Amino acid sequence: MTDPRPVLLAMDFQHGIVERLGDDAVLAGARKAVEAARAASIPVVWVRVAFRPGYPEVSASSSFAGLVGSAGDAMTMDHPATAIHAALGPREDEPVVVKRRISAFTGSDLAVVLRAARADTLVLAGISTSGVVLSTLRQAADLDYRLVVLSDACADREAEVHRVLLEKVFPRQAEVTTVADWAGTLTTAP
Repeated sequence: MTDPRPVLLAMDFQHGIVERLGDDAVLAGARKAVEAARAASIPVVWVRVAFRPGYPEVSASSSFAGLVGSAGDAMTMDHPATAIHAALGPREDEPVVVKRRISAFTGSDLAVVLRAARADTLVLAGISTSGVVLSTLRQAADLDYRLVVLSDACADREAEVHRVLLEKVFPRQAEVTTVADWAGTLTTAP
């Protein structure tokens, strides 16, 4: 039996979202976080949002209704826009979790994957800070995970919202740090 360990969650780094944000710095930050996790033998779990054709998971009253209504098939499982960005690409041994809502936990098998990994700490990176990162952080805190947010591997369309979340909201439930500072605490695996 191995000790519990951290898991890096790389969330919503998919083509459509990365390209809509247009921030290469967050992609570079995510790439550095993934490289540091791999070097330290920390599992990387990829999270993406996608739906079945016709969006049967989305009710008319859902907050997703407007988004998917204008997306055509661009938010479906097999559409290139929902694939993990090619600059990051998951390895074959890294699970890709598909979620159906904003939080990485909702409508996915993330809890099962984390339990199998014996995770006790979640290291969060994602787009957007006010979406998947906030929602996942809140739910993970309620599930008693220790939390780390990688500030330069998160981004939001609204710079001020991003700043307030990182400086005022997240520190109440998580350690907020940079990728470089987090990577500096890791031990490289033999």
